[in-house]
Amino acid sequence: MTDLSHYRNIGIFAHVDAGKTTTTERILKLTGKIHKTGEVHDGAATTDFMEQEQERGITIQSAATTCFWKDHRLNIIDTPGHVDFTVEVYRSLKVLDGGVGVFCGSGGVEPQSETNWRYANDSEVARVIFVNKLDRMGADFLRVVDQVKNVLGANPLVMCLPIGIEEDFVGLVDLLTRQAYVWDDSGLPENYEVVDIPADMVDKVEQYREQMIETALEQDDDLLMAYMEGEEPSIEDVKRCIRKGTIALDFFPTYCGSAFKNKGVQMVLDAVVDYLPCPTDVEPQPLTDEEGNETGEVATVSKDESLKALAFKIMEDRFGALTFVRIYSGVLNKGDTILNSFTGKTERIGRMVEMHADDRNEISSAQAGDIIAIVGMKNVQTGHTLCDPKHPVTLEPMIFPEPVISIAVRPKDKGGSEKMGIAIGKMIAEDPSFRVETDEDSGETILKGMGELHLDIKVDILARTYGVDLIVGAPQVAYRETITVPVEDSYTHKKQSGGSGQFGKIDYRIKPGEPGTGFVFTSSVVGGNVPKEFFPAIEKGFKGMMEEGPLAGYPVLDVEIDLYDGGFHAVDSSAVAFEIAAKGAFRQSMPKAGPQIIEPIMKVDVFTPEDHVGDVIGDLNRRRGMIKDQEPTATGARIKADVPLSEMFGYIGHLRTMTSGRGQFSMEFSHYLPCPQNVSTEVIAAAKARKEAK
Repeated sequence: MTDLSHYRNIGIFAHVDAGKTTTTERILKLTGKIHKTGEVHDGAATTDFMEQEQERGITIQSAATTCFWKDHRLNIIDTPGHVDFTVEVYRSLKVLDGGVGVFCGSGGVEPQSETNWRYANDSEVARVIFVNKLDRMGADFLRVVDQVKNVLGANPLVMCLPIGIEEDFVGLVDLLTRQAYVWDDSGLPENYEVVDIPADMVDKVEQYREQMIETALEQDDDLLMAYMEGEEPSIEDVKRCIRKGTIALDFFPTYCGSAFKNKGVQMVLDAVVDYLPCPTDVEPQPLTDEEGNETGEVATVSKDESLKALAFKIMEDRFGALTFVRIYSGVLNKGDTILNSFTGKTERIGRMVEMHADDRNEISSAQAGDIIAIVGMKNVQTGHTLCDPKHPVTLEPMIFPEPVISIAVRPKDKGGSEKMGIAIGKMIAEDPSFRVETDEDSGETILKGMGELHLDIKVDILARTYGVDLIVGAPQVAYRETITVPVEDSYTHKKQSGGSGQFGKIDYRIKPGEPGTGFVFTSSVVGGNVPKEFFPAIEKGFKGMMEEGPLAGYPVLDVEIDLYDGGFHAVDSSAVAFEIAAKGAFRQSMPKAGPQIIEPIMKVDVFTPEDHVGDVIGDLNRRRGMIKDQEPTATGARIKADVPLSEMFGYIGHLRTMTSGRGQFSMEFSHYLPCPQNVSTEVIAAAKARKEAK
């Protein structure tokens, strides 16, 4: 069995176009895993193996691969940067021990970098930073370091300085060893020489080295005292302190280079081995009960414990369903029977494989710390815990964002319905942020997702991978309803028809809740006018009605209901009677409570060349956008705005036309806000028309 201290489970994550996949390719080449480097722009990158990824030059699903560097085993996951696929980043971070955050030397900290960084903070993942593309126009290493401090609120620990910048970028100075590495023009990573630090950089190197050592030694008071008294610490001591601070998330060792030109990638690999945690260095995963509440126990990483593993990704490929699993403790052997604690069913492990993007190596056993794939599991979905049937446990589950956009689809030919049903079933298992509903009245299939690109890719996969051609309707926005006025009301449900009747009386207050709270039910009944055992039925009645609002039938958000009095009958009152009373109360009081339509607002981040800033801002204003911020970049300007989702359909086409093809944008869901009256009227009319058409 392998020594766990030589394991590194790491993810590479960043904004679109910062160079994650290119960095992964260089790592695989350097570690001898591949012999020819594939380029993203040629559609030949190892980890971008979907047709859609190769065509668009973006990563859509996270890919796993394993390689070795200095006797250490690196399990690497290359994650997507595009905001529509953040669920891939989120679930990868969930099972990783460390990460490499890649930032573009000229683009700096971009909106998606912020989202990914926030996810990594939530998952408490230690990271090293790699500022890439320093050979690009407008690249500035120290500017990006400042952005990491100011925008992300992180503490970057500068570990090297670039020699030259933009087209003059030739190498790096390692601050720890005071050695300068200069690469030649061959583009080969091994063609570098160690030279003296350039004379004009000596003072700067000493200044940054002193900052780096002081920050690192704050992890060890004795070494810091000795350093203050003039005693130089050994490189081993400094490395030990940097490792300790990195794992504690006190700072993030920051490197720079150009992955495309093969400069500086070795130092990042060394940093992964030297400073990122092994599986036993991180806080163990908490165990939870069936409701998802933590039990206080944890999944200690050790191969001597009982089996605990988390399925974090399902993928269909030409050999069938693959379930990606991170093993937290114990050993898993081919032929073992395991328990899925979510479904309560057991399954036998057939084939286990170690993944290299879409190639695989068969293995017969895996242990704590490993990331592997199991072939052909039946009832496992993302976030399920796999464990020893004799010791059932549940690991902390994953929570996925709600979709904000939907489209109606139907197959072009009649025979496509069954094929579409099977294909969509597989796709939902793969991607938990993708949802599907059937409109009962019209019989249409509704696909729901995180953005236009997300659904566009899904329709593309259905056509190519599964051979189902679809007719796609216009995108629909996930509107919601809420209330604006508090209401105090009373409702009595009374039914008498021979034999025992039904009786339930409730006095209640309905008021608008805080944004984002959903549905809150409280009870302040005193004196037993409504017995406690009926409270759950009353709550269930109200909650069930939240699915359909009074204005246009959209789900209702942010409502607080307080039950303060009522009445019951010793014989005729029952849970059912009170549930019916709550439903009637909802229908009676909601129209009085100032109902209104609210719409999803997106956080939009647009990059535009300098000459088109006015056009872009004017266009965003026309789309009911609120401009939040505008900041100059080396090659243009970034405009941040909050814009209603309904106004953003097809925006990429408009932006490209306005900016002669040079503009870029990304957006993610931010919050809900009330619609203007004219939009509300249209939404209600459309809902009414849909009802009548049915």
